[in-house]
Amino acid sequence: MVGVPRPTRAELDAARDRTIPDVVAPGLAVLFCGINPSLYSAATGHHFARPGNRFWPALHLSGFTPRLLRPDEQGLLPGFGLGVTNLVRRATARADELSAEELVRGGARLRALVGRYRPRVVAVVGVTAYRVAFGIPDARVGRRPETVGSAAVWVLPNPSGLNAHYQLPDLAAEFRALRRALPEIGQESC
Repeated sequence: MVGVPRPTRAELDAARDRTIPDVVAPGLAVLFCGINPSLYSAATGHHFARPGNRFWPALHLSGFTPRLLRPDEQGLLPGFGLGVTNLVRRATARADELSAEELVRGGARLRALVGRYRPRVVAVVGVTAYRVAFGIPDARVGRRPETVGSAAVWVLPNPSGLNAHYQLPDLAAEFRALRRALPEIGQESC
């Protein structure tokens, strides 16, 4: 990662339970919602910062950004109509360290954030976390019939390099499906 030094083991250990700021603005086209920050992300202060995480490449390959952004360029996202938050704010080494109750509380926090900033779409990256947070055990990747506040919901695969079910081209294709659907989303009620 250019421009941001790699955290030391001590810095990673110190990052446990740390939070990182949301990247939000009113009226975004898409608010991407991760599960929770990794220790690497918390140590650097940047979303999806861990090497091997494919969020930034998928965002670019799908056409959401004109070039591949680095995690330390996350502040540019609102200029593209995009934002980033997490269901659970505290950093952990693994998502399975989170309790179901934390994910459910995270769903409530996301509803409040959507009410305040009113993005057109909330894209949750992590189908299992979405199922738990919103009590929809059969949820699948793609557009969802439910909403979060006034926002349409789209579930995307977890971009972690540990997710072997989706290679980068497949992940980018799922992100691209959302981008291509954006012109119609929000127009349905007009």
